[in-house]
Amino acid sequence: RDSAKFAMSDWINSALDSDIPQLQKCANTMMNWLTGILNSFSSTITNGFTEGCNNKIKVLKRNAYGYRNFNRFRNRILHIFSLQSVNCQKQATT
Repeated sequence: RDSAKFAMSDWINSALDSDIPQLQKCANTMMNWLTGILNSFSSTITNGFTEGCNNKIKVLKRNAYGYRNFNRFRNRILHIFSLQSVNCQKQATT
């Protein structure tokens, strides 16, 4: 974490000193999120599961283009995730 903090600070300072607006904007964004970025080096917790769920919902949304009934779309999402938990339970017992 400490070496990452040093390397990021060095890069941020170099980017801010440059005359490239895109790099300066990126450096400002990294400064705003520096704590969270550095925490990723010391924590094993990720949001991968949530991102995977969001991706499945987006794929279903693309495939279900034209659904007029939101409740039907919602039920389809719930159905997909209920099947996923059943499959995980089956794999855990075998």
